[in-house]
Amino acid sequence: MSDDLTTGLRELAEAGQAAPSVPGMEIRRRAGVRRRRRRTVAAVAGVSGAAALGITLLLGLTGPDAGNRSPAGTPAGTPSTQAAPSATVDLTRRVLSVGGRELPVSAGRSRTATPTGRMTVTAREKSKAVSGEAVGFEGDYTLNVPWVVELRGKDGSSTFFGALFHDAEAPGRYDTTSGWIGLGPGDAKWLYGHLRVGDVVDVKGGGSTAKNPPSAGGDGSG
Repeated sequence: MSDDLTTGLRELAEAGQAAPSVPGMEIRRRAGVRRRRRRTVAAVAGVSGAAALGITLLLGLTGPDAGNRSPAGTPAGTPSTQAAPSATVDLTRRVLSVGGRELPVSAGRSRTATPTGRMTVTAREKSKAVSGEAVGFEGDYTLNVPWVVELRGKDGSSTFFGALFHDAEAPGRYDTTSGWIGLGPGDAKWLYGHLRVGDVVDVKGGGSTAKNPPSAGGDGSG
């Protein structure tokens, strides 16, 4: 091996063992700074993570759809209180209360009582064909009842409002139908224009002590 090569290798080895150009105290100071920086970064990351979790929980409780949610235990779309009825029928008094008015009515006879309970308007018809018996006639008749408002209850029961044109004295005085609720022609027309499909009607009472219509024999029994 040449002397120049030997000398070069020796100088290279000595250079690798040479002391660092930065004093030991400065090295320790820099190491301490790096440790503090790492602790600061870790602390900031922890705070950011907690803040993000808090924001996520807050959005979950008060997000844009929070106002459309039902109270706990209440299915979505279920009203928290029962809707007020648009009309109420008191069969005992033979009165329909609706739109600030009280209209006299005639309901079903004792053997064909008008169903009671909360009902919903399901249809409106200007005329409905019914049997003579439905309006208190004996014999094989078919008559048209005008200004009909159909009602149906949750239990499947049904009835309707209509004009009791053939017996103007019945509304408010006695019951003469097969279970539907009759009004005077003018009142029936007004009611037809007032109620809408989906309106709620409460039908209450029954068993009025007012007289029943005269029978065909004139004995006054219902």
